[in-house]
Amino acid sequence: MNSQKTFAIQGRSIGTTYPPYVIAEMSANHNGDIENAYKIIAMAKSAGADAVKMQTYTADTITLDCQSPDFMIEGGLWHGQRLYELYQKAYTPWEWHKPLFEYAHQQGITIFSSPFDHTAVDLLEDLNVPAYKIASFEAIDLPLIKYVAQTGKPMIISTGMANQVEIAEAIEAAREEGCTELAILHCVSGYPAPAEDYNLRTLLDMQTQFALPVGLSDHTLDNTTAITSIALGACIVEKHVTLDRNGGGPDDSFSLEEPDLKALCHGVKTAWQSLGRVDYGRKSSEQENVKFRRSLYFVKEIQAGEVITAEHVKSIRPGYGIAPKYLEKIIGQVAPESIKKGTAVHQHWLGALNEL
Repeated sequence: MNSQKTFAIQGRSIGTTYPPYVIAEMSANHNGDIENAYKIIAMAKSAGADAVKMQTYTADTITLDCQSPDFMIEGGLWHGQRLYELYQKAYTPWEWHKPLFEYAHQQGITIFSSPFDHTAVDLLEDLNVPAYKIASFEAIDLPLIKYVAQTGKPMIISTGMANQVEIAEAIEAAREEGCTELAILHCVSGYPAPAEDYNLRTLLDMQTQFALPVGLSDHTLDNTTAITSIALGACIVEKHVTLDRNGGGPDDSFSLEEPDLKALCHGVKTAWQSLGRVDYGRKSSEQENVKFRRSLYFVKEIQAGEVITAEHVKSIRPGYGIAPKYLEKIIGQVAPESIKKGTAVHQHWLGALNEL
């Protein structure tokens, strides 16, 4: 297995040694209005996301216009709808892609997409898309993965519903067709998904098994799961975003509005910064507080020649004296000179007291 742990999209390095890469998933949250799509792109940029992602399909490229029970949705957020009707309502018109790509470039934010068939890849190649995302439901579509890999572009594969064998097959299919920049996202394909389903420790195992950059496609309702994932090695976080969670669109209800997206971008970066490295040394922010640690002080006046007892010396704050661990070496010694109350026990006392 390739041991590459970093890759890049449009010059932005991605891996655990770089700040987390945040993808704002537009999905169907434009609700059929290109102006909403423009606003989502601008919002993603303003909130601090690294990229905004689209989905490239039509109802006819993703399913069949059929009335049979197989094509009816039972249960969940979209209960009672036909697949064809859902996707006809949710898709992003293909003629929107070019102006949306151009607008994202103007805004200075990376834009790419999830293709759902070969014709979608062809469209995105015409737009010189910088990367591809394979959706969880398509992770078992090895011919699609191979076709995307042939573009030579970076690829991110979501693994929702896929078992270990299927994940390995998807990775192998991408590698066979020349994909050299590849990442996988741990995902739970529930909409929304409960946090307890995420089992984030899986991220550690994915890194060990597949030796690739890993991330999280998060469908929970808040940011806790996504931020926690950073501590377990996620270097990519993907979240659905919307202008209005109550907007009535197919994905609005489990998507982040701008304030929450800003909080996510800030939170994952802070989590990443806090990981740092193994370091037991004193930190710069601690320097001023060292003086408030405990140390040994003489708390009663002592006359020259008097034996020092536990009543004469104590461990107290501040920390200008020697460490409390020397207390037993001080007690029982004879004071070589008079000592005032409130005098810090300094290192020279150890030598003065019979060079202990």
